[in-house]
Amino acid sequence: MDDSSSVSFRVAKDDLSSAVAWVARNLPTKVTQPVLRAMLITADEQGLELTGFDYEVSTRVRIPAEVENPGRIAVAGKLIAEIVANLPNQPVDLHLDGNKVLLTCSSSRFELPLIPLDDYPQLPTLPEITGTINPQLFVDAIFQVASAAGKDDTLPMLTGVHMDIQGKTIHLTATDRFRLAMRTVEWEPEDDSIEAKLLVPAKTLQDNARTLDTSLNTPVEIAVGTGENIGGDGLFGLHADSRETTTRMLDADFPNVAPLLPKTHTAMASIEIGPLQEAIRRVSLLTERNAQIRMQFTSGQVILSAGGSDSGTAEETLPCAFSGVPELIIAFNPSYLKDGLGVVHTDRVVFGFTEPSRPAIMIPEPENMPEADADGNFPTPETDFTYLLMPVRLPG
Repeated sequence: MDDSSSVSFRVAKDDLSSAVAWVARNLPTKVTQPVLRAMLITADEQGLELTGFDYEVSTRVRIPAEVENPGRIAVAGKLIAEIVANLPNQPVDLHLDGNKVLLTCSSSRFELPLIPLDDYPQLPTLPEITGTINPQLFVDAIFQVASAAGKDDTLPMLTGVHMDIQGKTIHLTATDRFRLAMRTVEWEPEDDSIEAKLLVPAKTLQDNARTLDTSLNTPVEIAVGTGENIGGDGLFGLHADSRETTTRMLDADFPNVAPLLPKTHTAMASIEIGPLQEAIRRVSLLTERNAQIRMQFTSGQVILSAGGSDSGTAEETLPCAFSGVPELIIAFNPSYLKDGLGVVHTDRVVFGFTEPSRPAIMIPEPENMPEADADGNFPTPETDFTYLLMPVRLPG
């Protein structure tokens, strides 16, 4: 199969375009080794297999094709993806012409240099399938949690999504120290007694979620091994339809976040999300260096305000169900606040407060709001999603 001296095949443009775009997404733009820019195309009796690998993330996809001469070649991945995306909707023919790849489609003709495969790294093998999950549930959970992951590579433990697998339940958590997101989902493990803790790069998970075809409704296979070897390969694998990908998991300890989550609250508020997002968008136009947006809660309303004497001020009042204390004033970073509201999938958001200097929680509105106990404290409602937000210190 390594003999690529006479590779040739014909493939439907749409099939090829979708496959090369998906593989190219994960190829690095800047590389120390040019060979890592390569997309491998293997033509065999089953059609085409397209793969990419940069030592961290591997991608593999199969598509049908009419293969005249089997073999394996490599070309610049992002370049061929761009070319195919702009081709007319006609069959694409590809064959070797000396040390070049000749790609033709209708009246379009491209010559691409071959990338030698001598130094290409061995692609990792997908670990054994550990369990399956509904694709839409997986996508929703990843986007909810990854929104809170850190982007600072000097703190690698904060750039991942922590997956705590307990039998049929997965707890996903991410934090950048300023906010924290936690989502609980149900899945179908191969072994109901499984227990594992994994730390997977958030960016890769988001990329996977973004390109997952949820309309197929085919369960997504999560592959991190089975039995004693769960997570042992250091690889997190996903298989969905004809696509599979692996990513190297983070070798770092995720912080213990359980103590950060308050069990009770001195005050709770319920606000309609749409009008709140619009008000934040307007009021935050006058936040100084995106510093803070203040929220003043009283019975029946919340007043949002921002700005200062030098830059002018903005203020907006919204209806709000608020109970627990007569008044509470707290301030948040408007970007973090908007991120949290964007991943709460109900019409109303519920805030839980302890004090203005302590983290607040944001959760989807439950069916029944909790009643205060004898001490006037509200228990945290049962929820499968929690967004914890650190307040910004108020001046004065």
